[in-house]
Amino acid sequence: MPNKKFETLRSTCVPLPVENVDTDQIIPARFLKATTKEGFGDNLFRDWRYDKQNQPIGAFVLNNPTYKGEILVAGKNFGSGSSREHAAWAIVGYGFKVVVSSFFADIFKNNALNNGLLPVQVSAGFLEKIFAAVKNNANTQLEVNLLDQKITLLATGESESFEINSYKKTCLLNGYDDIDYLLSNREKIEAYEASRKFAL
Repeated sequence: MPNKKFETLRSTCVPLPVENVDTDQIIPARFLKATTKEGFGDNLFRDWRYDKQNQPIGAFVLNNPTYKGEILVAGKNFGSGSSREHAAWAIVGYGFKVVVSSFFADIFKNNALNNGLLPVQVSAGFLEKIFAAVKNNANTQLEVNLLDQKITLLATGESESFEINSYKKTCLLNGYDDIDYLLSNREKIEAYEASRKFAL
């Protein structure tokens, strides 16, 4: 399934103020047998969402109808642990388009970007402001502007800039994966190859 173009997103968010969330918590290892992305969203945070009798755990935020939206706001050091790409698949499959944290594990960040999921790293202080605003009002919205690389807490107008690799930014803005990006430059590549033939 192709990635969707990402430009600007305004959405309420789901708060997960837990630090050091690792990929095994995001998607437990027993669900990694599948080789396609379908169905992984159903098992996002599986062991936190359901008890051993497969009943929803009401205290977990994804089971709380008060919170909804396309932005997951998480504690520091999100996505640590193994390098499984399935963690990004599960988050995207659930319906999130953005994850906000004050720190991401590098491998998770790359896997996220490769799958059309935007990891937005903010300062610890700004993250706390978001958590506080959402706790006060579950309808609090964030705006994530990829072109300007800015995230805004709409309730207060406060914003921060975030960093992103320029190549990955281009891919997200255009809905490209790596193959799509190469195909978009096909004419340039063919022209270069032709010039090399003449040079030889």
